Amino acid sequence: MKKTIITTDNAPAPIGPYNQAVLVNDTLYLSGQIPLVPSTMELVEGDLTAETKQVMENLKAVLAAADMSFEHVVKSSIFLSDMNNFATVNEVYGRYFDEKTAPARETVEVANLPKFVRVEISMVAVR
Repeated sequence: MKKTIITTDNAPAPIGPYNQAVLVNDTLYLSGQIPLVPSTMELVEGDLTAETKQVMENLKAVLAAADMSFEHVVKSSIFLSDMNNFATVNEVYGRYFDEKTAPARETVEVANLPKFVRVEISMVAVR
């Protein structure tokens, strides 16, 4: 097994004992991203559309650091603090994928998320 740690300054630095992503052979495991702005490590707040876009842009940056894109994503996990936010998050998320080739996915409501954000998304991608 070949294990490579993937990091980029274009996505938020980890806020705990984990890495932005781990590449094992040709499979990339991306840690969950929340709406942190990489340059300031401050949260995007107020507008759920902007928050979700920041999460997706953070994931895009980590994928790029591994020479991948959203086309390589085979699985996504979306965590919401309130399932009533599903439609807004789903609409923004959908902008990043072709519906015909979109990855497998689940969306779950959880009691809390890091820094009490409303959305966190993790992914698995394969070359």
